[in-house]
Amino acid sequence: MVFFIYDFEMRRVTMISETIMQLIDQYGYFMFFVALSLGPFGIPVPNEITILTGAFLSSRGTLDPWITYSVILSGLLIAITVSYFLGKIFGNHFNEKLCRNRHFQKAQTILKRHGNWAMVLGFFLPIVRYIMPMLVGLGNVKFKTFALISYSSALMWTATFFVIGIFTEKIF
Repeated sequence: MVFFIYDFEMRRVTMISETIMQLIDQYGYFMFFVALSLGPFGIPVPNEITILTGAFLSSRGTLDPWITYSVILSGLLIAITVSYFLGKIFGNHFNEKLCRNRHFQKAQTILKRHGNWAMVLGFFLPIVRYIMPMLVGLGNVKFKTFALISYSSALMWTATFFVIGIFTEKIF
């Protein structure tokens, strides 16, 4: 039974890897940019897996690590900036629509409880990482404060997963 589950998981990982490689062959580095920048628009792309895959392929020599990381980081920075400005511009409308959403409520609770540290913590929580900048925009936090905290958090979060992806390749 354990062998069957392991074999099934390995086939699934291989299939996902082949799909990602096909997307990279077809769209190049742009695929990473798009994958990271779709979050605020409700398109669920697993960012952690995307970053780990980019790092893994970079450490194997398939992709240039500097370009891959730069594209990943820029996609995320654009996504959170868009999310911030959506909160700033359409704040009241979003607040009315999302007040019953559990992810929105979780992010709002974290923001109220931890203030600026919530922006840092939000990056390490899936889905919340895209809702948090919107809440910060709703809360009338100045863009300069938002950018300083969120951009440095994005750098720390993406670098962490990129390094893990590189070391994962070394292990396997």
